[in-house]
Amino acid sequence: MEGLPVSGSDQRSESRRRIEEVVNRAVGEVIPADEAVGLRGRTMCDFEDQVYAAGREMMTAMLQERLALDLAAWQESGGLCPHCGSDRAYLERGKARREVLSPVGPLTIEVQRCRCRACDGSFSPSGA
Repeated sequence: MEGLPVSGSDQRSESRRRIEEVVNRAVGEVIPADEAVGLRGRTMCDFEDQVYAAGREMMTAMLQERLALDLAAWQESGGLCPHCGSDRAYLERGKARREVLSPVGPLTIEVQRCRCRACDGSFSPSGA
């Protein structure tokens, strides 16, 4: 999930492929395709734990991929500084990785950072 999307359809296809890999792996953990491999667990609680873990893994992957496809989160310029209102803000090179906590667990997202030449304040141009 590095960088901005090169082509919308290529990026989307790659995201879908990565999600499908996670889904297949998660389903395989709960119900292995090989019938020679036994099913894990003996109680309803065991089964629920397996299914919830698989669900969290799939939802995390989907959220991560959806976040990476969000072009609206990427700005072309710094805009106005929220600290002092100056229009002397610029985008810093590169992207920062930030971990956020979602209802399904931690997600790693990439964010742009801006710096203001007037007050030296730092902020994210796309907000939350």
